[in-house]
Amino acid sequence: MTCYIGLIRKDADSDFGVDFPDFPGCVSAGSTLAEAQQMAKEAFMREDGEVLPAPSSLENIMSDPENRDGSPVVIEVD
Repeated sequence: MTCYIGLIRKDADSDFGVDFPDFPGCVSAGSTLAEAQQMAKEAFMREDGEVLPAPSSLENIMSDPENRDGSPVVIEVD
């Protein structure tokens, strides 16, 4: 099992969004925090045998000013 950092973001008039700094363009969302976390795991569906890159550290992700408005969450990927 590998763990990646997702960033939860929410505006007052939106669902909970999750984006992944290690996978630009990969986003997910849910109407509740729990649903957003579950949908984030499903965003990692991949072809059999496809290898994912090594995850970035939390420190590296949060050092990017564009990520500082997100709340980090650990997403476990099989």
